[in-house]
Amino acid sequence: MRAAVYEGPRTVTVKDVPDAKIEHPCDIIVKITSTNICGSDLHMYEGRTSFETGRTLGHENLGQVVEVGPGISKVKVGEYVVLPFNIACGFCKQCEKGLTNYCLTMQPEPALAGAAYGFAEMGPYQGGQAELLRVPYGDFNALRLGEDAAERQVDYVMLADIFPTGYHATEMADVKPGDQTIVYGAGPVGLMAAYSALLKGAGRVWVADQQPDRLRVAEEIGAIPIDTRRENPAEVVKEATLGLGADNGCECVGYQAHDPEGKEDAALTLNGLIDAVRFTGSLGVVGVFLPEDPGGAKAQDELEGQGKVPFDYGLMWFKGQRMGTGQAPVKRYNRALRDLVAGGKAEPSFLVSHELDLDEAPTAYEKFDARENGWTKVVLHPNGHSA
Repeated sequence: MRAAVYEGPRTVTVKDVPDAKIEHPCDIIVKITSTNICGSDLHMYEGRTSFETGRTLGHENLGQVVEVGPGISKVKVGEYVVLPFNIACGFCKQCEKGLTNYCLTMQPEPALAGAAYGFAEMGPYQGGQAELLRVPYGDFNALRLGEDAAERQVDYVMLADIFPTGYHATEMADVKPGDQTIVYGAGPVGLMAAYSALLKGAGRVWVADQQPDRLRVAEEIGAIPIDTRRENPAEVVKEATLGLGADNGCECVGYQAHDPEGKEDAALTLNGLIDAVRFTGSLGVVGVFLPEDPGGAKAQDELEGQGKVPFDYGLMWFKGQRMGTGQAPVKRYNRALRDLVAGGKAEPSFLVSHELDLDEAPTAYEKFDARENGWTKVVLHPNGHSA
């Protein structure tokens, strides 16, 4: 089968690799028809992680079931399914609590929790930017889709990660109807957080970023854009709220945040969020922060290289704020979000800028990583657009 393979920093090639196959009675094999390039993939693409060369990328996947193991009783061959990026067993202590993002079974490292397709430090599983994907515990992990799946797969594939992740940020931030919410980052996850806040009935949602094309998308969905090259988001929000700040906020950038001059500052958006949110407000942090940064420009700095940032905890404590962090437990949200899409209440495909064949993955990674104008979200179709 053809697959997008990581060959080293900023090098992705599309090549033939062994076909995905059933390895456990509860596996299913999915023919991937839509798979996204995620901002998190860029951490690996840039060599900022321990991701091994020769592995297939891709953790946002949707497709049609073509084979099931003998232990599968629910999912049927021919059905369209969308796959949470979390690979979970469904029966460990964490999964029983709904914390599929920290499954204790699928991560082979005993001191770690949580597994994913084609992702550094999250197990040996291959990614879905390929023609076929092995899905462990298919009955638990695969979310079945309706008859409109083939025609609306660019909406439904967002349920694999970014829509639930953006929604998770608003859940941790405790966004409620009428709230005033600040979102740092207008990348795909930040846009999904803003979209989720608006779906929940937030009164005003600000989105802070320095990419004009992404800020335009934020404005198109009803958010208030803040260009960080020209304005301080915290000051904009305070001025609009009698000096108090937003009720809550979401951090959707992570450790690769850059200031307007292009200098990387891992704590920039995190500390900006603390400043922008009022006393006793809630913060939802889904931007990626890692325990180590082996490929980063600041890796020579002992603290930055170990994933430690100059976090303004004193101000956060003084303001009595609460913070939620970590990857999203996709299964907690994806069924309800699927039904919003099916019912015409949500159309997350609004942020898709490009749909490409799998062979165009190397170019797509290059342009998406460069933040080229208009490259907001890329969907690859490994089995052709007509699939």
